[in-house]
Amino acid sequence: MSDIPSTMTASVLRGVKDLSVEQRPVPEPAADEVLVQVASVGVCGSDVHYYEHGRIGPYIVEKPLVLGHELSGRIVAVGADVDPGRVGSRVAIEPQRPCRVCDFCRAGDYNLCPDMEFYATPPIDGSFCEYVVIQNDFAFDIPDSISDHAGALMEPLSVGIAAAQKGNIGVGDTVLIAGGGPIGVISAQVARAYGATDVVVSDIDPSRRELVAGYGFRVIDPTKESTAGLGADVFIDASGATAAILAGIDSVKSGGRVVLVGSADEIPLSVPTIAMREIIVTGIFRYTNTWPIARALLESGRVELDSLVTHEYGIEQVEEALTGEGSGGSLKRIVMPGVKAVDEPTLSDR
Repeated sequence: MSDIPSTMTASVLRGVKDLSVEQRPVPEPAADEVLVQVASVGVCGSDVHYYEHGRIGPYIVEKPLVLGHELSGRIVAVGADVDPGRVGSRVAIEPQRPCRVCDFCRAGDYNLCPDMEFYATPPIDGSFCEYVVIQNDFAFDIPDSISDHAGALMEPLSVGIAAAQKGNIGVGDTVLIAGGGPIGVISAQVARAYGATDVVVSDIDPSRRELVAGYGFRVIDPTKESTAGLGADVFIDASGATAAILAGIDSVKSGGRVVLVGSADEIPLSVPTIAMREIIVTGIFRYTNTWPIARALLESGRVELDSLVTHEYGIEQVEEALTGEGSGGSLKRIVMPGVKAVDEPTLSDR
């Protein structure tokens, strides 16, 4: 690590709406880890929630925390047990470290590992910084055809893949998605890639509906058009809105599947509706073994992510990226830790 600096710039959350730009030691990779110079980091709704509220459910920010878990970069050093030939590889990072020995891990459901260490989930630091370490097999090589931004967005793409898998989406299916934000757009693309022939996206925001329509999907304004009786095979909620979830349940056919992705509070469910129509209601919690699928979808062109990026920021502009200040009409905001500041965050060709 002789050519790697001893310190790095990091954006650190110290409390609710309290961010500071600090110098921290560059981490050294353990024997099974690689050191990654971070190129791109997507801003996730969870990052915004931690910034605004200091917690998500049981996860509470009790000490300084680096946010950011959607990332790509380049391997610049490796641990003692890792092939040194990996140095220089461009990679997309699966931002988690399961224990690998519990019953869930041994069954392949490592997303449910009770001892999971997940980037930007207290107390584990994330990637709004210049360098991170990750276990070698969770750093996935990406070809030059996949940009740094798209590599970072393989994380939300993995959420869309996990939702499609849970919904058992197949050829000829009708899929309804509530929410035209990044997860909704990505989930719609994945549903189409998995064989769905009718993908409908519902959103109350006209600008979001216009954007989604640009990807070739049918859009619905739920304030004017009901989806009840649609007879969807699968409903995916990417909104977290109670009204959208209840409407979506009414939109699936008997025996249909409902996958809850959006973050919602407790909502009332009609047990007779679910039981008598044998509707399967489930959720997803992160993902397992999705990065190779995500890479294949991007390489084949069946999913496209670069067009989702509307704004870029430097490491000193993380607060602006989190608040969205001055970024009206944004879809996906990206932080580039190797850049101090971007003069004009809005991409000119969007």
